[in-house]
Amino acid sequence: MAAQKLRKEKSADALRSIGETASELGLPTHVLRYWEGKFPKHVKPIKRADGRRMFRPQDVEGLRAIQLLVHKRGLTLKGAKALLAEQGVQAVLSGDARLTVAPAEGAELEAATDISAVKSPARDLQAKVSAAFDAKMRDPIPASEPGSPERLQNVLVEMTDLKRRLDALRAARAA
Repeated sequence: MAAQKLRKEKSADALRSIGETASELGLPTHVLRYWEGKFPKHVKPIKRADGRRMFRPQDVEGLRAIQLLVHKRGLTLKGAKALLAEQGVQAVLSGDARLTVAPAEGAELEAATDISAVKSPARDLQAKVSAAFDAKMRDPIPASEPGSPERLQNVLVEMTDLKRRLDALRAARAA
């Protein structure tokens, strides 16, 4: 904790380690490594002789744009890659990037700024699952069903008793 307080703020042009970059973006390091493989045009960190990655400011901007498209706007990695290739990182970060949608079933669709307005089978399925889950949460579960709270409580009591017995057997064998 004290080391973090002593750490000075880096300049905007400084190289950042993968940990610093992940902390700045609020993402796990494995996600940055994965995106590095999926977006080699926009994320090319410098690799030191010992294998550590050092991210340049343009790499961090690329990661920030990917994060915005994937996590905030709901694009797939494939869609984010296509949008970045077409319009660039700066357009995404500045908010000028627009998603163009191909006409579906003869309908004319114009550029959409809100991704959630675009119809897709995946979004429809997600909405149906969410609605079914909400309906299930509103209806109480009968005690006879396997997932009822009473039945789960009984299973928990039985498992706790079994654990106590196993611990006693292990202690007896160890003695």
